[in-house]
Amino acid sequence: MITNVNLVTVYCLDQDATRDFYVNVLGFEASQDVTLGEFRWVTVKHPNQPELDITLMTPGPPLDDEAAAFIRRQLGKGGLGGLGLRVDDCRKTHAELVAKGVEFVQEPEDRPYGVEAVLRDNSGNWLVIVQPFAPPAF
Repeated sequence: MITNVNLVTVYCLDQDATRDFYVNVLGFEASQDVTLGEFRWVTVKHPNQPELDITLMTPGPPLDDEAAAFIRRQLGKGGLGGLGLRVDDCRKTHAELVAKGVEFVQEPEDRPYGVEAVLRDNSGNWLVIVQPFAPPAF
């Protein structure tokens, strides 16, 4: 039986720079950094969700050359989605991240489910930050 999700992958072009972005800008913690031959396994995790590792993967093996090239092109165009991140106050988090130089492609906007903004990480992945509305009381 599946009990939870404990690993997701975010593709990046530079593992060190992307780890630094997630740690120093977004507030994640460095988790693992292991080199296995030519393969490097780098993960980060959020301190409030330590059971979930995010692996920062460069496009390469086990992908074939064509697939890796496709991922690199998509990163360059900003065509890959990354993560959905919950925040307490979307507008405040947006202002804090803008002050740190983060590029937003969508300013905070009210949606039926909450306040949402969309940013790009340093590799071009889009990340959604959402301040969910409280569920209605019955």
